[in-house]
Amino acid sequence: MPRPKRWRWISFRPGVTYYKPRGVPLRYLREVKLSVDELEAIRSADYQGVDQIKAARKMKVSQSTFQRILTSARKKVSEGLVEGKAIRIEGGRVKMIRG
Repeated sequence: MPRPKRWRWISFRPGVTYYKPRGVPLRYLREVKLSVDELEAIRSADYQGVDQIKAARKMKVSQSTFQRILTSARKKVSEGLVEGKAIRIEGGRVKMIRG
């Protein structure tokens, strides 16, 4: 039995949790699910430009775990954009950073 995932700490809770191609009804779309910690990794590394070591410390994971989270997130976002899928942001084992 695998070890349970550790909590990932985030400092941003998304206000919008669903993106879809314009003009395509939902019933015709497939979805890609992006977890909240994957969104936090993209936000930290790509949007804010924080280096992976600092971002990993902030999320309280190792740098290699952060890299895996970021790689998975980028793949899912690119899949949604290239294949015209909806992107749903939900789930993940996360806790909010206070302050």
